[in-house]
Amino acid sequence: MVVEEDLESEKKEIIRRYRRLLRKAKPVLKDGDAKIIKKAFNTSLEAHSGMRRKSGEPYIFHPLEVAEICISEIGLGTTSIVAALLHDVVEDTDYELEDIERLFGKKVAVIIDGLTKIAGVFDHGSSQQAENFRKMLLTLSDDVRVILIKLADRLHNMRTLESMPRNKQLKIANETIYLYAPLAHRLGLYAFKSELEDLYLKYSEPEVYDDIAGKINETKDSRNKFIRNFIRPIKDKLNSLEVEYEIKGRPKSIHSIWNKMKKQGVPFEEVYDLFAIRIILDVPYRDEKALCWQVYSLVTDYYQPNPDRLRDWISIPKANGYESLHTTVMSDTGKWVEVQVRTTRMDEIAEKGYAAHWKYKDGKTTDETGLEMWISKVREILEQNDGNAIEFVDDFRSNLYSDEVFVFTPKGDLRTLPQGATALDFAFDIHTEIGEHCLGAKVNQKLVPLNFELKNGDQVEILTSSKQKPNESWLQYVVSSKAKSKIKDALKEERKVFIDEGREIVKRKLKQLKIVYKQSVLESISNYFNVKSVSDLLYLIGTGKIDHSLIKSFAKSDKQVVEQKPVKGAKEVEEKLSRVRKTDSDLLLLGEDLDIIDYKFAKCCNPIAGDDVFGFVTVSEGIKIHRTTCPNAAELLSNYGYRIIKAKWASSRKHSFEATLSIIGTDRMGLVSDVSNIISEELKVNMRSLSINTEGGIFEGIIRLYVEDTSHLDILAKKLEKVNGVVKVSRSN
Repeated sequence: MVVEEDLESEKKEIIRRYRRLLRKAKPVLKDGDAKIIKKAFNTSLEAHSGMRRKSGEPYIFHPLEVAEICISEIGLGTTSIVAALLHDVVEDTDYELEDIERLFGKKVAVIIDGLTKIAGVFDHGSSQQAENFRKMLLTLSDDVRVILIKLADRLHNMRTLESMPRNKQLKIANETIYLYAPLAHRLGLYAFKSELEDLYLKYSEPEVYDDIAGKINETKDSRNKFIRNFIRPIKDKLNSLEVEYEIKGRPKSIHSIWNKMKKQGVPFEEVYDLFAIRIILDVPYRDEKALCWQVYSLVTDYYQPNPDRLRDWISIPKANGYESLHTTVMSDTGKWVEVQVRTTRMDEIAEKGYAAHWKYKDGKTTDETGLEMWISKVREILEQNDGNAIEFVDDFRSNLYSDEVFVFTPKGDLRTLPQGATALDFAFDIHTEIGEHCLGAKVNQKLVPLNFELKNGDQVEILTSSKQKPNESWLQYVVSSKAKSKIKDALKEERKVFIDEGREIVKRKLKQLKIVYKQSVLESISNYFNVKSVSDLLYLIGTGKIDHSLIKSFAKSDKQVVEQKPVKGAKEVEEKLSRVRKTDSDLLLLGEDLDIIDYKFAKCCNPIAGDDVFGFVTVSEGIKIHRTTCPNAAELLSNYGYRIIKAKWASSRKHSFEATLSIIGTDRMGLVSDVSNIISEELKVNMRSLSINTEGGIFEGIIRLYVEDTSHLDILAKKLEKVNGVVKVSRSN
C-alpha cells in the first residue's frame, strides 16, 4: 500500500514539474507550441518509464529540469524545450533517431543526434570523452542549441551529483572544470560558468568549499553594511540623472575567491576584492554608451580609481558578446572595490549569454555578432581538424578562457585574436597560405620576429616568402587553435612524405636480409631503436636520422624485445589490471572490488596516506596513484575516464611518504635551527633536505621530509607556523 501511495505521490510531482515548465515557457510559446511540448513530455515519460536516477528519483525529473534550465536560465524557445525533454531518449531507451525525426521533425532530430554519445571503439591515444566533445562541437555547423542544451544537462547533473559514488563524482566534476566551464565562459553564460566552477570545488575539495562558503555567509551583514555606505554618496547623483537604475552588490564566486587565495598566497580575509558592486541602468540602446561613461565619471568623482584596472568592454565588447565597464576604486575604509557599470540589456547578456538573444530562422541567426564570428572560426577549426581528438580538445580549450587582443591590418581592419597571440597567429588568421609562408612581420612599422607577442592597438603587416615553410618550432610560437591546427596539418603532410620514403627503405633492407616485412617485425625494430611507434621509426629512417644500415645489427642481435601493447579502452584496462602482480604489503586498495594491486605514486603530486586519491592505468608504467587535487587530475579524469580506477587507503599501518613543505617568513638569527629542531627533535620526523633562500629580510624555504600521513603533516605544519618569524607554511607538490 505504501508503494502505491509513493507512486501516486510521484505521479503528482511529475505533473506539478511539467506544469511549472509550461508556466515558465508561456512568454515564448506560439500557437501549437504547448501541444508539441506535451507530446515530447509524454514520449519522454513513456520512454523512461520505470527508470530511476542514482538518487532514487524517477528519471523523467532530469529531462524536465534540463528543459526548465533552458527556458528560465538561458532563455531558449520551444525547439530547445522539446529537445531537452527528449535528450536522453535515443541514448538510453529503444527509440531510434528515425523515430524522433518522424515524430518531431528534422531540426529536433539533428539536436538530439548532437547530444547522443558515440558508441564504438576508439583509436589508441583517443578517448570517448574527447570524441564526444568533438562530436558535440561539430553540431555547431547545424545548430548551436546542441551546446546550450548540453551545458544545461551538465549543470543539472552537477547540481544532483551528491547521489553518485565518490569516483564518479570526481570524474564528472573534473570533466566539468576541464571542458564545460570554459565553454560556458566563451558562450557568455557567466552564471553557468560560476556555478559549474563552484560545484566542481564542492566535490573536488569539499573542506575548502565549505570553509569559504561559511566565511562568505558570516561576512554577509558587514558586507551589506559596507555596500550601503559605499553607494550612499553615488545614489544622489544617480537620482539626478533621472534614469531607472538598480545597484547590486554580489560576492565573487567561491571558486574565484579560492583561485585568488592560491594565486596571491593569502587567506580569505586578505582577498581584497571579495565582491563587486554592479550599477545597472535601464536606458534605451542609443543612450547606453554615453550614460555608462557618465555614471563611471560620477563614481570616480567620489572614489579614486586604480588606473591599471579600467576595462572598457562597451566600446569593443568581448568575443562572446559581453559588454560592461569595469573599474576598481579605493573606498573610504581603504579597501579596493570593483565597480561594474552596464545596462539592463548588457546585464541580461552577461548572465544568460548572447545565445539568449539569438533569433532562429531555419537554424540561422539574423545578425552577425561577435559570438557568431567566434563560432564560424570554431567551424573552420573543426572542418580542418582530422587528428587526434584529445589533441584537438586540448588546443580548443586553451582558447576558451583566453581574453582577446585587438589588432589592425595595414588597411585599418580590426582583427580579434586570443591574448598572447603572436605575429604568426595574425598571419594564419588572415589566410592559411600567408601563415605557411610567413617570414616575419612589421608591427607599427618596426620589423619583428614570428614569435613577437601582439598588444592591443598594434598595426601588423606580414612579410612572406615562397621558400618559407612551417617547422616544429612554430608550434611554440602560436596560441590560437587555427594556427596550431594549420601548422600541424602542414607538418603531417611533410611527415607523411618521409614516412612513405622510410617504408620503402625498410622494405628494401629487409628483403636483402631475407626477413619478412610485417607489423610484428617493425614493432621489434622500433623497440630495438627505442622509438615509440612504427610511424616514428619510418619517419626517422626517411629523414636519415636513423641510418638504415643499422637494421642489419638488429637482425644479428639476440636481444629479447618485450612488446608492450598500448592501452586502448575499458576492456584492455580490465585485462591489464587482471595481469598486474598482487602483493600483500601495500597500503592502497584499488579497483571496484578494492583489491591489493601493485602501483606507483605519481611524482607530479606525491600523494601521502590520507590524501583523496585515484588510480590511473598508464601505457607502460602500470598504475600510478594521483591526488584528486593533482595539477593533472582534470585532464586525466576528463580524457581517460575508462583508465581511472578507485583507490582507497587500506589500513593505519605505519609507512613513510615523502612530502614537501614550503615555508615563508621574516628572517632572524636562529630561525633555521628552530625549524630543524621542531622537525627532527620534537616530532622525530626524518628530514631529507632543507633549503633556505633569504633576500631583503624575507626568507623562503623548501623542506623535503618523510611523514606517515596527512594528519602527521598537518601537525608538523601547525607547529612550524608557531615558530617566531614564520608567516606561512603550505604543502607543495
